[in-house]
Amino acid sequence: MLNKNEQINTLTELNEDLENYFRNTIIPQLFVDSDLILRKFTPPAMKHFKLEEGDLGKPMIEVIDNFRFPTIIDNIAQVISSGHILEKEIQTIDKRWYQMNILPYLLRLENKTNGVIITFVEITSRIRDLKEQEKLIAEHELLLDTISHDIKNHLTALGMTLESLKRNSSEGLDRISILVDRADSSLNEMKEVIFDLVESRLEKHKYEAIEEILDLENIIEDVKLTLAQQIHETKAVIKSEISTSEITFSRRKLRSIIYNLVNNALKYSHPDRIPQILIKSYTDDIYLVISVTDNGIGIKSENYETIFEKYHRVKSIIEGNGIGLYLVREALKTVNGKITVESEVNIGSVFKVFLKL
Repeated sequence: MLNKNEQINTLTELNEDLENYFRNTIIPQLFVDSDLILRKFTPPAMKHFKLEEGDLGKPMIEVIDNFRFPTIIDNIAQVISSGHILEKEIQTIDKRWYQMNILPYLLRLENKTNGVIITFVEITSRIRDLKEQEKLIAEHELLLDTISHDIKNHLTALGMTLESLKRNSSEGLDRISILVDRADSSLNEMKEVIFDLVESRLEKHKYEAIEEILDLENIIEDVKLTLAQQIHETKAVIKSEISTSEITFSRRKLRSIIYNLVNNALKYSHPDRIPQILIKSYTDDIYLVISVTDNGIGIKSENYETIFEKYHRVKSIIEGNGIGLYLVREALKTVNGKITVESEVNIGSVFKVFLKL
């Protein structure tokens, strides 16, 4: 049994060992006692959490803002109460990410927890890599969805043209010639999509969306040409009021956005009237706004958000896979744009696309 002086010497040595450890470790660490008082911290903790020597002895409530983690006090109290280790990923005030481990400081002789030791292992680069991987996966999924959607659209147009050819085989050569040209156009569009996809396998990033100066009116005419058969079948009237036409954007993305909105206006037209579609463009603060207004069946207000979900369709009896509006919103997200909708059932809808100038 140690006498009093020996016990004091032993405690002094242990305290010096602890002081040396805290002073020389490269890991941010804190020691908080059972009264939630900050008793010790390592030099890296001073750097990352902007702590000062004067913070020693302060209640944690007075230095909580340094950690950008409001529930840290509750977590400390939880570990003291349960005696179990707690692990969490947190972000601190200097925008760094850490794996935070709160370990109970045990007094074995008394069999109780007298506080906690908190360690922080930086994982900023790992979080950044994970976010980059998630972004790449999302971009690849969007690309595959867009490619499959583009091919399906051209196949649909081709199918409608061939059906019209069958029905109108007895008409004059001029009409047949027009239908053949449309079929040929759909085939060429599909060839281009497939060619770009094959080439992207040979040349990395070739299929990435490249921005260029575009004329909105030309894009609209291109979309109308692709949808010519649907426009003819429905007798739709498409008008445009273009105040601002020039924009720097990806041709493929802008064409896909306009195509999907006009195609939906045709698909969801009202059965009792001829489709009337108005495409407008104007500037609003930092945005070029493109609006597509129709006189179709309309959308219930409670469906404003769900129509942008993948595979959602307003009516299941109408042909389609419910991916068009999803692709529009996802394409806009990648360029900090947005899309809104206003609609009235049996009256029509207005979709507005906001592209940053």
